Amino acid sequence: MNYNVNEKGYYGEFGGAFIPEMLYPNVEELRQNYLKVMAEPSFQEEFNQLLKDYVGRPSPLYFAKRLSEKYNTKIYLKREDLNHTGAHKINNTIGQILMAKRLGKTRIIAETGAGQHGVATATVCALMGLECIVYMGEIDIARQAPNVARMKMLGASVVPAKSGSRTLKDATNEAIRDWINNPVNTHYIIGSAIGPHPYPDMVTRFQAVISEEIKWQLKEHEGRENPDYVVACIGGGSNAAGTYYHFLHEKDVNIIAVEAAGHGVDSGESAATSVLGNEGVIHGCKTLLMQTKDGQITEPYSISAGLDYPGVGPMHAHLCKTGRAEFMAITDDDAMNAGLELCKLEGIIPAIESSHALAIFEQKSFKPDDVVVVSLSGRGDKDLQNYIDYFKI
Repeated sequence: MNYNVNEKGYYGEFGGAFIPEMLYPNVEELRQNYLKVMAEPSFQEEFNQLLKDYVGRPSPLYFAKRLSEKYNTKIYLKREDLNHTGAHKINNTIGQILMAKRLGKTRIIAETGAGQHGVATATVCALMGLECIVYMGEIDIARQAPNVARMKMLGASVVPAKSGSRTLKDATNEAIRDWINNPVNTHYIIGSAIGPHPYPDMVTRFQAVISEEIKWQLKEHEGRENPDYVVACIGGGSNAAGTYYHFLHEKDVNIIAVEAAGHGVDSGESAATSVLGNEGVIHGCKTLLMQTKDGQITEPYSISAGLDYPGVGPMHAHLCKTGRAEFMAITDDDAMNAGLELCKLEGIIPAIESSHALAIFEQKSFKPDDVVVVSLSGRGDKDLQNYIDYFKI
């Protein structure tokens, strides 16, 4: 079984490029060039140099001693929260801004939910001196105010999406509209492993630095490259894609994907695509999607703005369908409690997205000698108001 993308842009039956005619030249230009550009020694050198000196990679693989004692297993945290800008998102935006420059683009657009991708995009645009427009749902602008301020300080224009649920899905729609209207000079930096081919594969390759590092770091810690489990939270799924990438075809590595159950999978307020979704097309790719019987997208819900998405990337849809990954759905309450537990046990305040991944230890037992690597995809600074409101701190 192959878990990588094929030459037609599909992971099994998921993926492809379902796009309006107007976008064909943009997407085709990217498809024809992305692998070639990424393979250029000068690209690799600049990408790796920026990851090291600007982002601060490699991010540590930290053995969480007290957490491990509590759950009687070996828990390692891949500290993407320590990257510049506070999350994994920067790995991808550095890669894509270098790609955009080599394709001669002068204007960058992006969509963002939790604001982390917006901040990471605004950051690299400031670094490279390119114009930056970020689309963000009106509701997310309200609940992620610190990130909106950061984007503006970095010189980006933040445009509210006022249609639909006024969250990530609607911000993506607005960004795609912009791209159709500005096809020649604009590159769309998609923040997740979603969108028309080649985006899911390109984003995954830029994020694959996460699993590449895990392999040699685990060798130092445990004397072996492969963990027993790799765990990551999934919205669209870029941190997960990067965390899994080098383990996809390692049969001894179990993959766990953690979705947002919101108020509960059956509550009508959830974002657990693997349970509630079926095949459909969203934002340019065929994937698993929460939708009504007549194909209208169901509004997702999660306390975490970054997991509040009605679909999942096509690679993850394939991992789900084939059974290669185990999908777990975690409620708001369980995620918030897991986040607070990490604060108390390890002195690390995680993003609410990452807290979903940490919550699996209450629900699933591991053996004492199992090595479980969890992607700590982001830090909790952006979520402090949510934590304050939830716990009445």
